[in-house]
Amino acid sequence: MGVAVLVVLVLALAAANLYWGTVPIPADEVTAILLGGDSADSGWSFIVWESRVPQCVTALLCGAALAVSGLILQTVFSNPLADSSILGISSGASLGVALVVLAGGGSIAAGQFAFSGFLSVVAGAMAGAMVVMLAVLFLSVLIRDGVMLLIAGIMMGYLASSAISLLNFFATDEGVHSFVVWGLGSFGGVSSVQLPAFSAVVVGGLAAALLMAKPLNALLLGPRYAANLGIRVRRVRSWLLVVAGLLTAVTTAFCGPVAFIGLAVPHVARMLSGTANHRLLLPVTLLTGCAMALLCNLLCLLPGERGIIPLNAVTPVWGAPVIIYVLIRWRKGNASF
Repeated sequence: MGVAVLVVLVLALAAANLYWGTVPIPADEVTAILLGGDSADSGWSFIVWESRVPQCVTALLCGAALAVSGLILQTVFSNPLADSSILGISSGASLGVALVVLAGGGSIAAGQFAFSGFLSVVAGAMAGAMVVMLAVLFLSVLIRDGVMLLIAGIMMGYLASSAISLLNFFATDEGVHSFVVWGLGSFGGVSSVQLPAFSAVVVGGLAAALLMAKPLNALLLGPRYAANLGIRVRRVRSWLLVVAGLLTAVTTAFCGPVAFIGLAVPHVARMLSGTANHRLLLPVTLLTGCAMALLCNLLCLLPGERGIIPLNAVTPVWGAPVIIYVLIRWRKGNASF
């Protein structure tokens, strides 16, 4: 599938996200609102601008960020099952949120500064993810072997999960409920006020990833060959981990630990593009991630006013079959790795 076709598909799904929702709004009214005109109902304008537009943009950016992050990690570690959850970054973010919600009562106090509500959750998730990312970077200096570094990341994820289990055991029922709701994932957590900062960080991370296509192609051939080409493997690997960690940290902080997009989308992109060349594979992965996230967001919307299905209840429906297919191909020796 060409890039142009993917762009058209993403635009169509984005339009569907803007025109379809739990509250039925006539299509001509949505068009008028988006063009800056007046609406017959002021509530419709609020829904479009404060709910549907931020949610659509968030799904676009989150899908792209997680997909590109997954592709980077799979290439760096030469492992088709590598993603941010394997490295423990998502678990670190979850531990940060658990400390805020379960142990801190939903607030953070640091000297004269205090955060509460959603802002405290975002701050906790960002802090937890960045701590794990820094630990992975430190270990990457000590551990040169990619497989051993991957195992170290898995161990850090287990440690974070163990701490979360203890916090859940001693927490209140309300705290556990709030943490579980955050863990289900949602693209609706970014408000119109927070959207510019969220977009700036994600777009910056995606731009940095697209500029790393050449070293990613070199790493596909192995670290020794990449070094012979003049690539400083350890430095490049560290920068790639920083980019992948940043994209994962910011998306997990705002949207929760979204499952399968970072793991499955790179494989879908490889099937669609038919190449391992990152100059083409990176844009295709980015666009495929956008399309999958927008599609999942649409599937989360129940007809009428019944509510919204949790995001992580939808992503495994298509993600798990993709991974099973990849494992079967990998076992037969037909996979890209």
